Amino acid sequence: MPLSRAGLGFLGLFFTAGALLLMWLTFLGGVKNSNPINQIYFLQVDSSGIPGAPSVSRWTWWNLCGVTNGRNDCGNNTPDFPFDPPSQRNFGTEENIPSDFIGTRHYFLTSRFSWPFMIIALFFGVISFFTGLLAMCTRVGSYISAFMGWIAFVFQVIATCLITAVYVQGRNKFNANGQTARLGVKAFAFMWTAVALWLLACITYCLGGTVKGSSERGYSGRKQRRRGFFTSARQPSAEANKEVAP
Repeated sequence: MPLSRAGLGFLGLFFTAGALLLMWLTFLGGVKNSNPINQIYFLQVDSSGIPGAPSVSRWTWWNLCGVTNGRNDCGNNTPDFPFDPPSQRNFGTEENIPSDFIGTRHYFLTSRFSWPFMIIALFFGVISFFTGLLAMCTRVGSYISAFMGWIAFVFQVIATCLITAVYVQGRNKFNANGQTARLGVKAFAFMWTAVALWLLACITYCLGGTVKGSSERGYSGRKQRRRGFFTSARQPSAEANKEVAP
């Protein structure tokens, strides 16, 4: 049995809420040393050989954190925190830093550009969520939610690709330098799952917009009944004229 507009709208709203939840968890990772966001990070590196660095370091969107009992141990927050190991914003030294990070701004720029794309994705995603409440009852609400959702999807894809590329490259450089490094599974699982959920939400909203509501079906039915009434009313008159005619 095909889903109604209300059912498709609710399903789209469910996917939207799931995507936003995962995006916010990743976005806020490292803001506070509290569960669950103190388990979310992009890259973990064995930094014991770097002067002034903690034995293990983790990068988030807000800071460079140490690790205590397997959880982030973060200090002051800096929005749009860059991934740039030799700079003063990170370790502030070139000693025991892989040479590929020195003399380049590639990692700095790529990591910082991901932040504004994420902000834009969150902005349009929140709008899509609230218009999604209308998608359960109106065609216009479905299409507006789909439009806002597609914008959020595009910017989420860009942000996810940028952050994945820069930290995968960073992990490989540290590992090649003999410093054990690994990606934060939760952060990247959340980001890519949010991409998939946005795609499902947008498709569902679009399908909801194509479904005719009960009022639209009822209107066509009433129109047909009116047409049938007048047709039946004319038929006896036509038959009577035939009988009178010689």
